[in-house]
Amino acid sequence: MKKTKFREIEFEEGKLTLGKDEESNDELMEQFKGKENTIIHTLKPGSPFGVIKKLNPSKNEIYASGAIVAGYSQDWRDNKKNTIVNVFSGKNISKKQGMKPGTWEVKKSKKIKIKKEDIKKCQQSEVFK
Repeated sequence: MKKTKFREIEFEEGKLTLGKDEESNDELMEQFKGKENTIIHTLKPGSPFGVIKKLNPSKNEIYASGAIVAGYSQDWRDNKKNTIVNVFSGKNISKKQGMKPGTWEVKKSKKIKIKKEDIKKCQQSEVFK
């Protein structure tokens, strides 16, 4: 079995790890299923899962991570509008037999609107280079 490489983005106070496709999203979620880390994914399908590798990240870290996840999403690519992300914990995810790759059930999440200006700003930063 090959070791998946994830996208890793460093923050002052922590690190964001992102899946790259359905398989790496599954592998990433398997690693954090049942844990308290903060996970971010767009409301609409077609984005990487992002995991903040730190307990209790600040609102700014969550929002910035949401902008990064949104910037890699199909929703952003197709619409270039504000994007809604779900924020949840690994304790609130599960994968039922028969679910397609990259799809997970989320029991409880908080929704955050990421403004299109912030996604654009993020995409112009070093993160996307």
